[in-house]
Formats: sequence, structure tokens, C-alpha cells
Amino acid sequence: MIRQIGQVMLYVNDQDAAVKFWTEKIGFVVVADQEEAGMRWIEIAPTKEAQTTFVLHSKEIIAKMQPDLNLGMPSIMFYADNIENLYQDFQAKGVKVGDLVMMPLGRVFNFADQEGNYFALVEK
Repeated sequence: MIRQIGQVMLYVNDQDAAVKFWTEKIGFVVVADQEEAGMRWIEIAPTKEAQTTFVLHSKEIIAKMQPDLNLGMPSIMFYADNIENLYQDFQAKGVKVGDLVMMPLGRVFNFADQEGNYFALVEK
């Protein structure tokens, strides 16, 4: 039985730029940064205790290892509290954000990372 999402793999062009974006602008922390046999994977999360993490992989290296793998960005929605404060914080940090709108599931806005990949935040 599947009980939870453990990790989400994000395939990025520049791992260091991705770490900088997620930690400095979004407030995530680096849980692990490892390299083995020429492959580096960086695990990040909202907190060190988070049960679900992102793993940042190099698109170039993964494409060489698994040429048929779709390296497109997954669609991810985050749950958040105090979404208005988060929205203002992201704007102040220069994060590209969409409008803060009311949807049937709650207040929502989208934001983009340094490579133009979009994510959503909903107030839950």
C-alpha cells in the first residue's frame, strides 16, 4: 500500500541555481547534497523534518543515462497557511508570481522558478 509521496524529482539545467532559488527565495532547506559516480543529487524540503522532499537532478546527466525519460517539469501544488503573507514575501524577493485568486478549493497563486517552471500554492 502506498502511504505518502516520498520524493519528487525535479530535472533542472543548473542545480546550483535551483538550490539558490529554492533556499533563498522560497525558504526551503538542503536536506542532503551527494555525488556518486559523476551524478549529483540535492534533496531539498520546506523543513529538515518534512516527509516529502524534492530531489534536484541534472537534466543533462539524466538524459544521458535514460534517453527515453520525459524530463518535463511535474505539476506540483503546495498547501500553505497565511497565503497573503507568502504572496507578498515572494513578490518582495523578486519571484515571478501570478495573481492571487479565489478558487473553489481556496485562495491560490502560481509562481515560477529560475527556469520558468510553474508551481501552485493553495491556502489549506
